[in-house]
Amino acid sequence: MLHVMDGLLESKGEEPVELRVFEIPGCILCAILGVMVDVPFITLIVLYKSPILLFKGWNQLLHDLIGREGPFFETICVPFAGLLILLWPIVVVLAALAGVISSFFFGCYAAVIAYQESSIKRGLLYIVASMSLFDESTNDFLYLREGSCFPRPRYRKQLTSSPTLVSVNGLNEQLHANEPLIRTASEKKRALSAVMIWDNYFKACEHTGKELLRAGAVGIPDLETWRNSKNKIINIGIPAYSFLECFLRSIKSGSPGFLMRDNVELTSLNRPEGRIFDWMFEPMSIMKEQLKSLNLVETEELYLYKFSLYHGDRERMEAWQNGGFPPEDEIRRAQLEGISRRLQGFCLTLSRLPTSRRRFDGVVKEIEQEARRGLDGFDALDDLTAVV
Repeated sequence: MLHVMDGLLESKGEEPVELRVFEIPGCILCAILGVMVDVPFITLIVLYKSPILLFKGWNQLLHDLIGREGPFFETICVPFAGLLILLWPIVVVLAALAGVISSFFFGCYAAVIAYQESSIKRGLLYIVASMSLFDESTNDFLYLREGSCFPRPRYRKQLTSSPTLVSVNGLNEQLHANEPLIRTASEKKRALSAVMIWDNYFKACEHTGKELLRAGAVGIPDLETWRNSKNKIINIGIPAYSFLECFLRSIKSGSPGFLMRDNVELTSLNRPEGRIFDWMFEPMSIMKEQLKSLNLVETEELYLYKFSLYHGDRERMEAWQNGGFPPEDEIRRAQLEGISRRLQGFCLTLSRLPTSRRRFDGVVKEIEQEARRGLDGFDALDDLTAVV
């Protein structure tokens, strides 16, 4: 019995847990100040952005109603989706209440920061930064201007040693620093036409779809499902796969922009003018630079292709053996999947453009014809085998 007790009392190299009791009053002070500051300011942000959420939601729902998309695609769902339009103000009110309630936790978290950093000053800096964090997250949710009007002081002494993606703000600064303020007349003449860019994009989707069809990654059931309910593998997965091919091709070639399939290079200097291309170019550049910073190996690239195509559907991903495997590092895996989800969201928004919908129908028809030709070839081969 004594030997057992001695074993329990012996130190096995564990470090003692330090309870910094004297810091608790300062942490409580930070929590009180955090609640006093964050609750009113975050409430003002919520009240300011609630009407934006209301009208943006109505606009999207009415757009889906007119175009028979989203919840209005199936006729049986139209009454329920119409009810959603009427009840949308209640959804906005509930979202606003959730935002106001979250402000209390934002404020209290200042105590955690103060304790972790052993500094009341760091806790106070977090109180200021938390308003910027909340403002920026709501801007992203509402598709408003990136960033925040509030300052964001650094409230951590040290950054974690785990690998991280290149920050979006830093990439924005790099992109805009390399971009000329005014285009000269000669640069405008060299600008690629919008028609050429769109043609190249849809040809890339068609080529990718046919390649995936031959590889067995997609099949006729996927195409039939797309006709009935806009299958995500076809509608978003194939475009995401095509964009990913373009990103990786551009990175490996050292292109400052995007190297398309026909070796036409799209850069900030020769991109077409217009709001759509202004909107498209920046997120594409950010995703490309984030992929570049990760220095992917081949198995990670193939895994990213698979994840982007199937939206993370584990059953489909395991069924298609393309040689891709997820990284062993969970953080790196989360980074890859995060980029993939942003790319899928980008393709989803792109698919809602009127021109994109019409042109993509033609792409799917070409893929369906390729599938039928493959079936006819197999049938002819079976008939020949039977005759022989």
